[in-house]
Amino acid sequence: MTTPPSVTRHDVTFPADDNSCAGWLYLPTGVASPPVVILGHGLGATREMRLDAFAERFAQAGIAALAFTYRHFGDSGGHPRQLLSIKRQLADWDAAIAYVKSRHDVDRARIAVWGSSFGGGHAITVAARHPELRAAVAQCPFTDGLASALALGPVASLRMTPVLARNLATRVRGKAPAMVPIAASPGSPALMNAPDALPGYEALQPPGTTFRNEVAARVIPTIAAYRPGRAAKKVTMPILFCVSDTDSVTPPAQTLRYARTAPRGEIKRYGAGHFDFYTGETFEELVRDQTEFLTRQLNPSPATSAP
Repeated sequence: MTTPPSVTRHDVTFPADDNSCAGWLYLPTGVASPPVVILGHGLGATREMRLDAFAERFAQAGIAALAFTYRHFGDSGGHPRQLLSIKRQLADWDAAIAYVKSRHDVDRARIAVWGSSFGGGHAITVAARHPELRAAVAQCPFTDGLASALALGPVASLRMTPVLARNLATRVRGKAPAMVPIAASPGSPALMNAPDALPGYEALQPPGTTFRNEVAARVIPTIAAYRPGRAAKKVTMPILFCVSDTDSVTPPAQTLRYARTAPRGEIKRYGAGHFDFYTGETFEELVRDQTEFLTRQLNPSPATSAP
């Protein structure tokens, strides 16, 4: 019987433009030159918010895992703080791939990407831009900003008008950016105000987390215009879409339409909600499915000795 490898976690940083991203690199012990999967999170979230749980399980299956935090958030570099820039986050993914390729303790020819929520949309975009990757996983992915905005409804969208006005005023005056909550209670202005959004984010925060429930409001128009699902048809490697049938943040119908355009796409559907994916029985089901997919695509070697 093969013994699952034990796992060591290393604090790492890697350059991203003129700044740096902080991350955790999980290495399976006793596995020579393991394949590696890179993990990035959702809106304003940091790697402490359950990326470690997924990364550790992948490493136990013999797949090294790099979980990182985007610039401007958590303990990564970048100013101003809490700036959510789609362009910079995609550059952070490119930087993470370059960093993994620079290491000699992983197999630089067997790399996969894994993204959740907003990061799931990024994973689709990144996979389309990097045909050398072996696989991709898009978990409850944000695929269409317009669809997500429509899901909020016209009243919720109108409540964002004062926030956008404050943002414009601060930019004109050269002041610090106006902020908007990432998650809030229903009826409150926020990027997400579905009933499960605020408790969902709070449930992911461990003691001492670096997460702040706000981002610079200037991102709002760019989120609405971001439609990473359109890139699915350009993803040439196998990609697994894990879709919540009851998703309150990323409408599943539109996500499924995009997922079906991926030439080598696989779709797994779950009855649990968007924020249920990270914990409990749903997490266990997801991580099993994702580990099976990544193992099939990356073909990790077993540990050479017991831990």
